[in-house]
Amino acid sequence: MIFVDSNIPMYLVGADGPLKDLTRRLLERAVIDGESLVTDAEVFQEILRRYTTIDRRDAIGPAFDILREVVDTVHPIEFADVARSRRIVASTPRLSERGALHIAVMQARDIVRIMSFDTGFDLVSGIERVHV
Repeated sequence: MIFVDSNIPMYLVGADGPLKDLTRRLLERAVIDGESLVTDAEVFQEILRRYTTIDRRDAIGPAFDILREVVDTVHPIEFADVARSRRIVASTPRLSERGALHIAVMQARDIVRIMSFDTGFDLVSGIERVHV
């Protein structure tokens, strides 16, 4: 099982370039390997925030659609996840608050791999970042 971070659908919706190609290859490899892909509701909020901030509201729908197509499960964010992320942020100062929340969701559901280009995830013991 692999957790899908928000940068994956955003690179697929974005302009052509090396990260878009890498993202396609990552997803193709996951499909070929029969991996179950999951995410959490916060990833959708991140897409909303990013595209609203840069005034690319037209990209929100396509990014949502791509993410819903590739993931098997969208995990909810519960208070226990937020409380756990507080502890993760305190113990991993270079990890972002959103990254800590994703890690909390992953840990609560025994997910140890994340598909992301965010190197902050490399700081968390027991988590493997899937990347090319």
